[in-house]
Amino acid sequence: MTLADVLLPRKGAILVKWGFEKYRSGFRRITRRSARHFEAADWHGVQQDMVERLALYTSVVRRVVASLGEVFGEDRRTPGLWSAMKREYSWLMSGHGDLELAETFFNSVTRKVFATVGVDPKREFVHLGSDMGLPPAGAVPVRTYPGALSTGTVVGEVLDDYACAVPWEDPARDAARVAEEVDRAVAAAWGAPGFDFVELLEPVFYRGKGAYVVGRVVRAERSLPLVLALANPGGRVVVDAVLLDEDDVSIVFSFTRSYFHVDVEAPAGIVRFLKSILPRKPVAELYVSLGYNKHGKTELYRDLLRHLDRSGDRFERARGERGMVMAVFTMPGYDVVFKVIRDRFGPAKSVTREQVRERYQFVFEHDRAGRLVDVQEYELLEFAKERFEPSLLEELLGECSENVTLRGGDVVIRHLYTERRVAPLNLFLREAPEERAREAVLDFGRALRDLAATNVFPGDLLVKNFGVTRHGRVVFYDYDELCAVTDCDFRELPEQDEDGGGDGPSFYVGPRDVFPEEFLTFMGFPAPLRRLFAESHGDLLAPRFWNEMKRRHFAGEVLDLHPYPPERRLRGGADA
Repeated sequence: MTLADVLLPRKGAILVKWGFEKYRSGFRRITRRSARHFEAADWHGVQQDMVERLALYTSVVRRVVASLGEVFGEDRRTPGLWSAMKREYSWLMSGHGDLELAETFFNSVTRKVFATVGVDPKREFVHLGSDMGLPPAGAVPVRTYPGALSTGTVVGEVLDDYACAVPWEDPARDAARVAEEVDRAVAAAWGAPGFDFVELLEPVFYRGKGAYVVGRVVRAERSLPLVLALANPGGRVVVDAVLLDEDDVSIVFSFTRSYFHVDVEAPAGIVRFLKSILPRKPVAELYVSLGYNKHGKTELYRDLLRHLDRSGDRFERARGERGMVMAVFTMPGYDVVFKVIRDRFGPAKSVTREQVRERYQFVFEHDRAGRLVDVQEYELLEFAKERFEPSLLEELLGECSENVTLRGGDVVIRHLYTERRVAPLNLFLREAPEERAREAVLDFGRALRDLAATNVFPGDLLVKNFGVTRHGRVVFYDYDELCAVTDCDFRELPEQDEDGGGDGPSFYVGPRDVFPEEFLTFMGFPAPLRRLFAESHGDLLAPRFWNEMKRRHFAGEVLDLHPYPPERRLRGGADA
């Protein structure tokens, strides 16, 4: 072996390491600004940083790939070079607290260089982590408060420790209210008051207009999640809500929300802690919720491979109406759907493939308000042909041939999106008990309000494009006609000429025109649910609501949206 044989792989590995460290330092620098934005109530700064941080990873990977091309030329695609670089990179990164992120970054670079189909274990890191998919053990930065103190004293100490540059509005009041909620929840869960200790993650979680202190209350081997939701409504910080229920906390960490900004040195330890209070939440989603969406994709893919290895499940068409833009499939025992863009769309669709991808990118970068399902994008995946139901495979090869091909005994998918599986709203309304169907219709209206508050109009209000989560929340998942509220012209429906003929309207309809009076027709609710919606959300069926939202967005307002129900809010101070 010559000296060059040793130095060239090391040179390449150092380049990738440099890129990863540049990404991590930039990621953490942007993340740390969140505390200043919260203290200054700079909500536009929050939105700008969210978009900047999302773009950072791809930008740095491209720069590293370009640098490798400058150093190695065509030799950058030599497989032996990358096998050696992988060994060098492992040695360079050993002992790092964010090793799992570093390995995913290396994989991202090599996949850009080689356009790898499937996985190549010789030049990619494939099996990091335990067989159960848990992240590697890591240091967990926590503060611990003894149960020997009174609950009120513990909460008072917590508020003192997590004070920021902006003063509390009334810490004694908030401490008393939080202590009352903690004592009530502990007594209800365990039959008597008292706990051994409270354990809180040191870093504060920031998102939108909120800040969150995250931890748990522990007695013996049992624990309750504990999240304090902080707000800064007028230059004074308040505890806006206290969450002590797994479902409530799960919704805060939902796959329908934008990613947190939380400054973490060793993400694996934080993810393990979060998994202890949210045991039903997939590890991939927890990484994504912290802003590590690229590694979350890696974790999801590894989990999918484990599922395929352990089960006989086959890919099959997802329940619901056939989409004109996407072919959607899933597996019976796997809580994810896969979406592939069709070669040609139905005549009712005027969008192009490029516009569809742009709208999915819009959702990725936008405040999802708890109502837009997060999407992960994959390229060049490979699965055994026998893992597909024959009719599904025929559909994919015949109608999605630009994205799906056969290579020997394997199916190669050039591009797809993944989303968490939810129950299609049209099927839910047909199959659910009456009371749950009524609540879903009411929440459908709340979903439209939440989306409008973040300047999103679904475009297509057919209920088949919406779904219901396990928590009963209505969410939107079909983005090919999505647009900004500010890009629409909401109009009263003109009276048609009495002698007008034909199937279309006898008045001009512009390309941006929307007539809210027609919404109920598009929704297609049965008569009782139609009346319920009109009674509860009648203002959504007239232009005034939508035009007021347009005015507020044009004025630059950032509207309040809380990821917890109104009844969880502590009254007083910040209460509207």
